[in-house]
Amino acid sequence: MRRLVRIVGWTMMWSGALTLGLVGYQLFVTDLINDSVQAEARVDLVSELEFRRAELQAPIVVEEAPEDSPTVTDREKTIAFQPEQADDEGTPFAEVRIPEIGLDAVLFEGVTPATLKNGPGHMPWTPVPGQPGNAVISGHRTTYGAPFYDLDLLKPGDVIEIDTAIGAHVYTVRETVIVLPTDVWVTEPRPGAWITLTTCNPKLSARERLIVFAEMTAGPNLEYVEFISSRLPGA
Repeated sequence: MRRLVRIVGWTMMWSGALTLGLVGYQLFVTDLINDSVQAEARVDLVSELEFRRAELQAPIVVEEAPEDSPTVTDREKTIAFQPEQADDEGTPFAEVRIPEIGLDAVLFEGVTPATLKNGPGHMPWTPVPGQPGNAVISGHRTTYGAPFYDLDLLKPGDVIEIDTAIGAHVYTVRETVIVLPTDVWVTEPRPGAWITLTTCNPKLSARERLIVFAEMTAGPNLEYVEFISSRLPGA
């Protein structure tokens, strides 16, 4: 009987040690690994942006109104629009900065578990940041660098900056909400140009999702976004 008690006791002790070791690895070691991955990704991002800029076509020019139209104002009569497409899964293609929470990270294409270990990831079925619509970006709240650890501290008016191949895009936070993992409506298209940041909530739990909606307020395509938004029904 004593032997059985000792065996059970040692088993519980080793199980506890293993659990603590696993937690420690997830919380600390993965952060160290991510630091190295992000440093390497920054080097890769420089060449990736140069390649993407070389591949970009000339901006699309949209006519705002006929030159002889009596409704033409002092605004330019043409508006340039620079489209940009998503890249391959796992490719670093942009840099995201959120000064309010001290975030400066390389943004990757894709949201597979392997990609999110490298840094924040862009949902491929949504527009690329800087384009009209709703660009959705997911990131870890804890482990693997925890890029969105302090996402709950953002408030309306805070700024999010994203650099892509076509230039720098500035977004202003409009709203923060908490939803269930099944509330996929947060990824649906929106009029204008938005980014939606998603992460787990609360910390160390995947029970809910913390969502931050931010609207484009500066960038190469802002005038075009305002142009098409003004033509929507009810605008």
